[in-house]
Amino acid sequence: MSEQQPLSASWQQSIDLYIAFARNEKHYSTATIDAYLRHLETSAHYFSQFVANWQAIEVENVKGLLAKLKSRELSARTINLHLSCLRSFYKFLIRKGLAKANPVELVKGPKYTKPLPKNLDVDQVNQLLEIVPEDSLAIRDKAMMELMYSSGLRLSELASLNLTDKGAIFNGLLTVLGKGGKERVIPVGRKAISAVKEWLKVRAEFANPNELALFTSKQKRRLSIRQIRARMKKWGIEQGLSANVHPHKLRHSFASHILESSGDLRAVQELLGHSNLSTTQVYTHLDFQHLAKVYDNTHPRAKKK
Repeated sequence: MSEQQPLSASWQQSIDLYIAFARNEKHYSTATIDAYLRHLETSAHYFSQFVANWQAIEVENVKGLLAKLKSRELSARTINLHLSCLRSFYKFLIRKGLAKANPVELVKGPKYTKPLPKNLDVDQVNQLLEIVPEDSLAIRDKAMMELMYSSGLRLSELASLNLTDKGAIFNGLLTVLGKGGKERVIPVGRKAISAVKEWLKVRAEFANPNELALFTSKQKRRLSIRQIRARMKKWGIEQGLSANVHPHKLRHSFASHILESSGDLRAVQELLGHSNLSTTQVYTHLDFQHLAKVYDNTHPRAKKK
């Protein structure tokens, strides 16, 4: 799909309105907003060959787009994300009175199996975190990994922590701003608290006096998401783990280990900041039989007398 020509106002203005809504009201991440903008502009370039504006699009046009996406040999996941973006976009247009119907609702994307996230077992996590720091960078990295595993932080949440959060960390209850701008309070374990305290003793080596970020780099500014990923991968190799170590795997390991010990799915949902229980179910490798057992043992109408 060629995107060489700029879109006309009838197409671009609606996209701009939606992107502003996603950024300022829904508080979507920069990565999500970039993906939505890319999907919508790709769609507009395709549709503009056949109709005048978003309001004129019909189901058959969407099916044509679906066929075009498939012809580019995109993955089923990418195609479904594209259609999901369009569905959300049309819901927005309808609420704003800019469209009367959602032509994407009746179009189904290709089936695909969402891969289950893999976690580290408890022994592997202990192996990873049993770092004996030999320099300040190792002290920092250990603090980041301890904190992520202790509290199930998202990578973006870890990267956005500020020095002003240290009081909450030391008190064992940290408030973070998650997806969609939703706040949640999460506990912080004693080992993570101790590791952060050790980092703060040497942080001045890596931070300018006015730097707000809790975790900083040699360049004396906030560590980027990319840098955090690279450091965790490095430590996985250095600590002799066969599994690739990345931030999401630590978050998933946190969730899996809490669930294995407690069996409390709702608690894990709250700790992770998931809006829907179904998200937590997939995230923690739960199968239907386990859910059915939880239901039978806990639901007032299901308990056996």
